[in-house]
Amino acid sequence: MSSISTNQPLSSLNIFSGKGVQMRTFHITWLTFFFSFFAWFGMASLMPLAKEQLHLTKDQLGNIQIAAVSATIIARLLIGRLVDKFGPRLVYTWLLVICSVPVLLIGTSQSYESFLLFRLAIGVIGASFVITQFHTSVMFAPSIKGTANATAGGFGNAGAGLANITMPLIAAGFVGLGVCTKEDSWRYAMIIPGVLLLVFAFIYLRYTKDLPNGNYKELGIETANKENTFMLAVKDYRTWVLTIAYAACFGVEITIDNFAPIYFTDTFGATLKTAGICAGLFGLINLFARPFGGIVADKIGKRYGFSGKNLLLALLLLIEGVGVIFFGMTNQLGVAIFLMFLFGMSLKMANGATYSLVPFVNPKAVGSVAGIVGAGGNIGAMLIAFLFKAKAVKFTKDVIDESGVSQTKDLIDYTNAFYVLGIIILFTGVVVLAIKLLVKDKEEEKLPAGVNLAYQKVKS
Repeated sequence: MSSISTNQPLSSLNIFSGKGVQMRTFHITWLTFFFSFFAWFGMASLMPLAKEQLHLTKDQLGNIQIAAVSATIIARLLIGRLVDKFGPRLVYTWLLVICSVPVLLIGTSQSYESFLLFRLAIGVIGASFVITQFHTSVMFAPSIKGTANATAGGFGNAGAGLANITMPLIAAGFVGLGVCTKEDSWRYAMIIPGVLLLVFAFIYLRYTKDLPNGNYKELGIETANKENTFMLAVKDYRTWVLTIAYAACFGVEITIDNFAPIYFTDTFGATLKTAGICAGLFGLINLFARPFGGIVADKIGKRYGFSGKNLLLALLLLIEGVGVIFFGMTNQLGVAIFLMFLFGMSLKMANGATYSLVPFVNPKAVGSVAGIVGAGGNIGAMLIAFLFKAKAVKFTKDVIDESGVSQTKDLIDYTNAFYVLGIIILFTGVVVLAIKLLVKDKEEEKLPAGVNLAYQKVKS
């Protein structure tokens, strides 16, 4: 195989291959992203335990959920620009090291205030998504970018699902080993994701490269890139269309990741483990739904360009909105799980479709566009968290715990919040569709056939 073919972006994606810097980087970046999300949502399924031990109120829980997604907004905006300038390898390494600190220390919280601050700091790890999307974009050719980005994103997002399923089991494992009591088990369980972040910081630094043909520093890109890529991204209206859309799909996804465990325990009377499994299944849909969205978007893009992908995105949002509305109306656990799967499919396909468009908004500013759009997802999640806080209804109910003892508990009902959320998603889908129909396509919206700009710059 020639050196040219081994040092340029790949035109195909074979997920069963680890050969070459492109595929090695692909697998390392989605795995790192997977465990970043595992750490970010590690507390979600453990919140019922923390809620009881720290005596958290309804409003305090709402503030914690808002904090969990708020810091990611600023982090994603900043990370996008940093990646454009310094490359993904070093930026990802430092992000993992810094974020391991609050993950490891949240278990030391003894009050609502300290728990809130740690939860806020942990949210910074959500910026890992931007780096992953940038790194896959520069490792693959335009014809396969959507599929590569969506596959890496889908595999990585599934980390939230695994966290919801396994963190209660990890906590129970510490109790079973006699390390701690059940009440303190959430504290010890969070050590695991913290250590994993440090492990992958080493792996990322040691085994990846910024581009197929080398690192930014050795290629001179770090000093040569003087253009303000953030402003290039801001000035393009398509950046904002995708930002709005991503708020309505990914913003909803992390809302479900955060709220579903409590929703299933309080509304349907599910146990902690059952609620974690139900919420985890939603996250694991990412393994195939987001990649499928990218694959479909790439196929549509080859024939209809940027405009065709935009239409696909609008239709997926409309389907998602209808699904969320009915999810908020049901009072049966089995039906709720089924509806969650249905709207989860369209939601995660919309995630993939969105980031199949991101690399083509402005090839000079892939990191900045990815950062702004990604931040949009978290802005959506933050606004939705405010909605859930406002619409939450506190009630008391006699419940039988896992040991068979009956006790009266303070519970929270989010039924109305889900219904209103579905209406908002429907409206967003209509807006994205209207923009697609009203705004004339630009010439550059036709998807290019060349290689990545960063690679072209180095070769020239």
